[in-house]
Amino acid sequence: MQLRQEQSKAALNRLKRARGQLDAVIRMLEEGEECEKIVTQLAACSKAVDKAGYQLIAAGLRQCLASGEDTAELEERLERVFMSFS
Repeated sequence: MQLRQEQSKAALNRLKRARGQLDAVIRMLEEGEECEKIVTQLAACSKAVDKAGYQLIAAGLRQCLASGEDTAELEERLERVFMSFS
């Protein structure tokens, strides 16, 4: 299953923000920034990536359900992926 561009746009934007946050973490480490600030920024980056994953899984499920196809196998695969986020 492939997602349509409009379905993945929000996740893509979130991932681009996460990339900027990760760049900031790297810069902070290179510059010897305080550990607490680095961990805070890293946690924000991790949360953004997780949310993008949830958005993609939800969009995939919505698309499958709307298609009316037999989705049992796909739903099982998406559930496994979803559970890997916890």
